[in-house]
Amino acid sequence: MSQDKLGTKPHYQLLDGLRGVAAIIVVFFHLAEPLASSRLDNVVNHGYLAVDFFFLLSGFVIGYAYDDRWDKVTVGGFLLRRIERLQPLVVLGMTLGAIGFYFTDSTIWPLIHTVPVWKLIVVMLIGYTLIPVPLSMDIRGWQEMHPLNSVGWSLFFEYIANILYALGLRKLSNKVLAYFVVLSGALLLHFAVTNPNGDVTGGWTLNAEHMRIGITRTLFPFFAGLLLSRVWRPTYIKNAFLWSALLVAIVLLMPRIGGTDHLWMNGLYEAFCIIFVFPLIVYIGASGVVHTQKEVKLCQFLGKLSYPLYMTHYVLVYFYVAWVSNHKGITLEQAWPYALLTFSGAIGLAYVSLTWYDEPVRAWLRRKMTIKKRSVLL
Repeated sequence: MSQDKLGTKPHYQLLDGLRGVAAIIVVFFHLAEPLASSRLDNVVNHGYLAVDFFFLLSGFVIGYAYDDRWDKVTVGGFLLRRIERLQPLVVLGMTLGAIGFYFTDSTIWPLIHTVPVWKLIVVMLIGYTLIPVPLSMDIRGWQEMHPLNSVGWSLFFEYIANILYALGLRKLSNKVLAYFVVLSGALLLHFAVTNPNGDVTGGWTLNAEHMRIGITRTLFPFFAGLLLSRVWRPTYIKNAFLWSALLVAIVLLMPRIGGTDHLWMNGLYEAFCIIFVFPLIVYIGASGVVHTQKEVKLCQFLGKLSYPLYMTHYVLVYFYVAWVSNHKGITLEQAWPYALLTFSGAIGLAYVSLTWYDEPVRAWLRRKMTIKKRSVLL
């Protein structure tokens, strides 16, 4: 553990490391996805569940960091902290997506070259705010609310959860919050088991169906993480990072369950993982202690890299998907060198984004907010 910059609370380095492990698997999932014939045979089949894991981690960390500090932090101050933490990389991801947009013209996106520059710029500027764009502004053709950086949809729902927490749900007693978590868990279970696709995927399109999916995927994990942060008590679990990271990998790499004949079985598996396994993983991670300096450095590196990697990797994945679509029928064995190159580029881009952009910009924003706060007090 290390001291939190906002106060005297210890910082859970193992949870940072787990976030990095999940982010890396997300990249592999997106690289394997265009090579699969359907969602049934993706070799990284449940990589999309990392989003639900991120939501739960976020609820735990925010509850731990802020629940007992509202005598020192206002709603506005909390939201400004979240903007300072999240928004710089949102802007960078959208900008890089816009820069590379026309270069991904391919058989899968044959009309990209027909998109006028003014429309691209408007979509980029809207993307900076994370406000979803309507289908009429879908310049890529995937019906996404953020067509310049696909992963932006999850940040949209992350903000919704943060706002709900700040505006009132943080005031719920543990008992009432537990009822809320149980109800949202039942909603998630019902959706996962009855969904015609047999999974919980969705949330990236601005329509009623995907908004429902996004809210359903957000409410339980985020507020279950919040509840866990309140009721969890410190303990000690040996080799916690190893066991929790292994559990993350097993859940996200698990092959499809039930096939086409029993889709509900896969939905039940995913609901079980989100409702029971993910909280267990966070519990194990929060209960562990880093044993060696190498483990400390590994968790720190993975933690720092996780968010930049998540927010910038799809910029390169667009090029990779375009290449795969232009080589129809290519196999995993043929594509792996290009996938490895894309993965290496994503790691490099994330590191450069972290050190040359995210950390300096966030430091500048913190100074500005501190100066503004002092001027108000004076």
